[in-house]
Parts: sequence; C-alpha cells; structure tokens
Amino acid sequence: MSERALPSRDERVAALREARVVLVSACLLGEACRYDGRCQRSERVLAALEDKDVVPVCPEVGSGLPVPRPPVDLRGGTGVDVWAGRATAVERAAGIDRTEPFQRGARLALDAARRFGATVALLKEKSPSCGSQRVYESGQLRAGEGITTALLRAEGITVLGDEDL
Repeated sequence: MSERALPSRDERVAALREARVVLVSACLLGEACRYDGRCQRSERVLAALEDKDVVPVCPEVGSGLPVPRPPVDLRGGTGVDVWAGRATAVERAAGIDRTEPFQRGARLALDAARRFGATVALLKEKSPSCGSQRVYESGQLRAGEGITTALLRAEGITVLGDEDL
C-alpha cells in the first residue's frame, strides 16, 4: 500500500449519497462494541444511511477481540505503515502487540464489503482500525488512517468518517 491522493470531503460525501450498499462501523449504529464497551450511535450517520443497505462491521470484534478490551494505539506510523510492516497496533498500557488481530479484522471487513457489494464505507473516526483522517499514534492524535481504512482504500473502496457528515 502506498500513500495516495484521497478524494475530497465533498467527493466522499457524494459517493456515500450515490451508494446503494454501505459498510458501516457497528458502533455508529448503536452496537456496544467499542473498546470501552460502549457504542457511538450517531443520528447523523443513521440519517445518512436512511435509504441504504447497511453492512455493519467491527473489525476488532470480528477478529475475536473482547468487549471491553484495552485501548490500542498505532506505533511507528498509521494503518498504511502497519500494512507495510513499519508500524504496529499495541495495547496502550501493557504494550501487547495486537497487529495480527487488527489485520485479520480488516481483512474480514474487506470480505464483507466484497460479499455484499459495498463501494463505500462509513467508519468511526480516530479508531486504530476505522479512523479515516485521524488516528492515535503513540498516544497522540495525528493525521492518518486506521488499519481497516488503509486496506479498504487500497482495494478501491471510498472511506469516509462519521465526522465527515
């Protein structure tokens, strides 16, 4: 995966409007699957999906990680860097490497997008999996994308974050 020019916010929102099937972070739909055991239900997201077929995903839970689970930061770069072997996904406090389950969850999300024909993904911003513009790297919020977002974009799926709406 290489760095690439991303569509503008307006282009991403237009792609969402035109999409029939959308891959969506399950936490935004009200599923209590976040690392802290909560959801991030978003009325803006639900309104944007009103006439769409929705494919809910949580890459982290899909990979077998529990709810709740320790928070994870990226270390050494962003999701693109993880796929290139230059960065890892690490539990913030214990330092345990969770890169493999995060990558497995990303692959499962990509499989779901392909299976159901999703051309657009609407994901939770700031997540180490789903962040589309900002992620936590070594405890600092920085520009970049999560592990799942990087894979989806590399495979031609338009990804926007809940904060794009």
